[in-house]
Amino acid sequence: MQIKNLNALLKEANEIVQLLSFEDSINLISNTSTLIIDVREESEVYDHGMIKNAIHIPRGLLEFTLIPDSPTNPVTIDDETNILVYCAGGYRSALAAKTLIDLGFKNVFNLGGFKDWVESGGEIQPKV
Repeated sequence: MQIKNLNALLKEANEIVQLLSFEDSINLISNTSTLIIDVREESEVYDHGMIKNAIHIPRGLLEFTLIPDSPTNPVTIDDETNILVYCAGGYRSALAAKTLIDLGFKNVFNLGGFKDWVESGGEIQPKV
């Protein structure tokens, strides 16, 4: 078994998962069936809010919460659903998006970092 460090894991994830620009993200959200997943920790979401219409699933719980073709998923995800994942800076979301692809989900993208989203004028909502 080959041991990988964080940089190797991020490189692999970034080769597999497309990082979307703000404009591309807005286009997907506006024109397709899209699920936005916030993978930050609860405290980050509580302190800063989250992207409008996103759901919160911490990165460490993705494998337990989302299962391809499962009726227990908290949302409906089909092969046409675009899944956009984000975190604070884009690193955890790259790893999380690769995990979703490894689990069998299709159309998974890295939306990047919450800070960049806000600075680009993206809508946010408080954690409810």
